[in-house]
Amino acid sequence: QVQLVESGGGLVQAGGSLRLSCAASRSIFSINAMGWYRQAPGKQRELVATIAKSGDTNYVDSVKGRFTISRDNAKNTVYLQMNSLKPEDTAVYYCNADVRPNWYSGYLEVWGQGTLVTVSS
Repeated sequence: QVQLVESGGGLVQAGGSLRLSCAASRSIFSINAMGWYRQAPGKQRELVATIAKSGDTNYVDSVKGRFTISRDNAKNTVYLQMNSLKPEDTAVYYCNADVRPNWYSGYLEVWGQGTLVTVSS
């Protein structure tokens, strides 16, 4: 069973920075797109950023210019560098990946357990 393990959340003041990491729990045959989503209290989960295996990226408008998504394919890890954080960025952040665990298996969507980011004003 493949799991995604997140780290790096915490409490930060407005204007500060945090770096989230998400790594697969074991060796993986292949990973396509990876991404970060977030869910604020009382709101629906929303896409924050995605990165293709090629490195192409996509961001929600509210984080453009402040957040940077990157990945290390050798380590099966995706990162989210968050700068100039705002109180409205407060949410549980989830990583997501399209994973092919073994050469004989198909792709499946896997989610991390979530990490809380709290930005104080």
